[in-house]
Amino acid sequence: MLDDWIAAAKTELGIDLEVDVHGLLDMTRDVAHGVARPAAPLTAFLVGYAAAGGGPEAVAEANRKAAQLALRWAADRAEEHSE
Repeated sequence: MLDDWIAAAKTELGIDLEVDVHGLLDMTRDVAHGVARPAAPLTAFLVGYAAAGGGPEAVAEANRKAAQLALRWAADRAEEHSE
């Protein structure tokens, strides 16, 4: 069902780009757990915006940066709460 949805959404939005579904889902999981659940879809939007027109490599790079930020964010918050 997810593949069908992605295909339909890409067609509707006029996007011809291979989507790293697992990579994006991993990033949104990290953001949801490390920052806040509502931050996940907003960050996915920002990743897409940052990569606009850059192709799969730009998406992967923006996705990587967002995931790393979420992990750092969670670690910083955990450190603050342990002090």
